[in-house]
Amino acid sequence: MKNKKWIGFLSVILVSLVVLAGCGAKKGGYAAEQTMNLAADAPLDTLDVSKANGYGQTGNVFESLYRLGKNGKTTPGLASEAKVSKDGLTWTFKIRKNAKFSDGSKITAHDFVYSWQRTINPKTKALYAYLFEGIKNADQINAGKMDPSKLGVEAKDDQTFVVHLDQPIQYFKVLMSYPLFSPISQKAVEKYGDKYGTKAQYTVYSGPFKVKGWTGTNDTWSFVKNPQYWDKKVVKLDQIKFRVVENPQTKLNLYQSGKLDYTQLSSEQVKNYKNNKDYTTFPYSITTFLQYNFNDADKTKRKAFNNVNIRKAIAYSINRKQLIEKIIGDASTPSKGLVPTDLANNPKTGKDFADDAYLDGTIEYNQKQAKQYWEKGLQEIGVKNLKLNLTSDNEGNSKNYAEFYAQSLEKTLPGLQIHIVNVPSQVAYSRSQSGEFDILVGHWGADFNDPISHLQILQKNSAYNYGKWDNTEYNSLVKKAQNEDANNAEKRWQDMIKAEQIVMKEQAVSPLYQTVYSYLKNPKVKGVIHNTAGTQWNYKYAYITNY
Repeated sequence: MKNKKWIGFLSVILVSLVVLAGCGAKKGGYAAEQTMNLAADAPLDTLDVSKANGYGQTGNVFESLYRLGKNGKTTPGLASEAKVSKDGLTWTFKIRKNAKFSDGSKITAHDFVYSWQRTINPKTKALYAYLFEGIKNADQINAGKMDPSKLGVEAKDDQTFVVHLDQPIQYFKVLMSYPLFSPISQKAVEKYGDKYGTKAQYTVYSGPFKVKGWTGTNDTWSFVKNPQYWDKKVVKLDQIKFRVVENPQTKLNLYQSGKLDYTQLSSEQVKNYKNNKDYTTFPYSITTFLQYNFNDADKTKRKAFNNVNIRKAIAYSINRKQLIEKIIGDASTPSKGLVPTDLANNPKTGKDFADDAYLDGTIEYNQKQAKQYWEKGLQEIGVKNLKLNLTSDNEGNSKNYAEFYAQSLEKTLPGLQIHIVNVPSQVAYSRSQSGEFDILVGHWGADFNDPISHLQILQKNSAYNYGKWDNTEYNSLVKKAQNEDANNAEKRWQDMIKAEQIVMKEQAVSPLYQTVYSYLKNPKVKGVIHNTAGTQWNYKYAYITNY
């Protein structure tokens, strides 16, 4: 699940599920004790929806107008019904009459208006404020050029919440399942002031669970069933206990001793357990790629990265299959493009976007072609040698991956020297933002199930386009997909296909692999919904059997 989503460096909270199964059984084969324990790699940082840096866990304690169900499809949330105008610019939601916060106070349309205006306010410093793009005046507000009260939202009455868009948003419904768009109680914010979201008791919750026992700094907390939740009758779990467990071997030991029901496997563990009957995999819509600095401070390097032959030479020098099999060692798969597989399907044919957009010969390992492009590129920029820095974070096995990239490039491309820069994630993130890199090992995970979630990061003015790549046709196509073709599913799909293919032809970035995590899973845990994007883990329907 996704915790910190930076284009350069992505820190992901990975969960393991444990059951404390009691004796006896409930009707239908349920275990008597419906308690599940989850182990997270990192502690929570905030319970303020506006300020969160990820929603992998907290999507279970906060709910928006919809929820994310199986296969990335929306399921009912706090809205009992919704209507959209013919031009796609106005959405009208009816908030459930029985919708309540965990403190028993009623959830109304006014809470949504307050929450959204609070989040988009630049003073809040919301990391995900960009997801409001397309809602009337959001961009100007986010840029500090307009007051948050001008955001295109209004409460007609307690139950009627209206959203006005600058242009139709094809994926708006699934976007509304993201916890970022959950209501926040103004009464609670005013009551707790600066303390709001800093401890479990200083927040009220709108989802199937509420948080208990989190003090703001501790490594243990629980999600407990929210008795005020509108759909509480379908929630089977009474409690989900969390504790931070960083060591993969510790998790595996707990699984083997019968205390864990799911445990994520490290690369080394996968080799030993991939044939185990409990082995399973969970894909994520995370693409790892090499990003080039088109605005490098060094004039020669800048010329190199702006040469398409140099970029193609680098892309063709990396054996992605070998990278996964020998270095990464898990179930990850070679990328077909920037947009990962299992994210979205053609509205007419049902074909996966990654397959639909795939261009043969743009991502394959080919040493011969790599050398030809390299020689041509060097000749065009007038040099015989290049010394480049490769920046990567130092978390997990990232150092090993970086060494593989460096060795692959130096082995294939004569006259190239790679210096690896492994630094902590915070440092690497800061350097990527300020453009202090030559080649950056980047990552991007989708916020929602639509190709635009990946494609928008390479737009000219995107805050995540750290390499400053700029292609007029690409910018136009992405803009068309978000504006004039937004209400035409087929035209919009073709806009995005063409945009993706430009990325690959030009090697704007060079995709490497798509993340797939490996687990050992106990079949007694049922009903957990996993998605590749957005709030990946949904525990609303989870339960524990006694068989």
